[in-house]
Amino acid sequence: MTTVLIAKEARAAETRVAGTPESVKRLRKLGVDVMVEAGAGSGAGFADAAYEAAGATVTDKALWDAADAVFCVGPPAEADVERLKPGAVLLGLLAPYANAALAERLAARRVTALAMELVPRISRAQSMDALSSQANIAGYRAVLLAAMRMPKYMPLLMTAAGTIPPARVVVLGAGVAGLQALATARRLGAVVEVSDIRPVVKEQVESLGGKFIPLPELPSGEGTGGYAREMTPEFLAKQRETVANHLKVADAAITTALVPGRRAPTLITRAMAEGMKAGAVIVDLAVEQGGNCELSKADEEVVHNGVVVLAPTNLAAGMPADASTIYSRNVLALFQLALTKEGAIKVNTEDEVIAGALFTHDGAVTYGKPAVAAAAAS
Repeated sequence: MTTVLIAKEARAAETRVAGTPESVKRLRKLGVDVMVEAGAGSGAGFADAAYEAAGATVTDKALWDAADAVFCVGPPAEADVERLKPGAVLLGLLAPYANAALAERLAARRVTALAMELVPRISRAQSMDALSSQANIAGYRAVLLAAMRMPKYMPLLMTAAGTIPPARVVVLGAGVAGLQALATARRLGAVVEVSDIRPVVKEQVESLGGKFIPLPELPSGEGTGGYAREMTPEFLAKQRETVANHLKVADAAITTALVPGRRAPTLITRAMAEGMKAGAVIVDLAVEQGGNCELSKADEEVVHNGVVVLAPTNLAAGMPADASTIYSRNVLALFQLALTKEGAIKVNTEDEVIAGALFTHDGAVTYGKPAVAAAAAS
């Protein structure tokens, strides 16, 4: 019988878990044995007893070598990789664009690694899209951070002492995180403007009550799979010039612009931040890829000329119960593609979703070799 291990995360600050009691029950119905590392779900509020009640066996790291598949959130520690048995399947957010060392270790162990970041953004794989599920949470929490840090109300407030105008929020990037930030800020009563290099998102922005900031008439930034593509320095300069005028009157800015496998574009320069009013807040969600704001420092609060810059690296982990619930469903949906009706694992590399998500397989790094090589060189 196939055995799945739900791993305890190697990163100390990671509160999410790749499997919940709910997903354990679903795995058991599929005829799969489930092991859970002791304490794996404690950061998300899932006790070991809850996993046992769902049908799992709570164990320790000594049994990594007994698992046919391992579910994780972030990349496993080197020592844990060495415990994986040859032919095992690893599913997680493995940072495939910048984790050359992990790729080589997994390939050497002949582990089939499926990186959740690489799941194709196609209709059939929507239930497996972990980047979107976690970005949704990040966009929501980014607005809450800004609201808590800014020195004014978000909504219009009418009192006996007079009227307080609503906050003005600028969102840069209308992907999943950006649209959730827009929706959340609007629910809190803010006036929201959104900038994106893809004109196609204008309708989505307006449907959520935002105002789309028109950009220079240059080629569309629409990339593959719904992502933005990398733009020229000339376009980014014109974009910054346009956005700078909106930032001058903004109370908060949420930046979410990412390009897969590339450094995040700089959308707010030092000069642009200096042009914002004192007390304004910038929340940069792209700091793990270099950041959209020139002043950002990962997981630090920077105050520059009265402007507060926040650059959290793992906002989804701040809402671990729901983040884990959704992420575990993403992982399970992908894993089921590699599971036969008899409950055995069969990795079908002809399946477009499996093929797209493959990071290592059969002793080789199967995806992003140029990106992995560049990461190793840098």
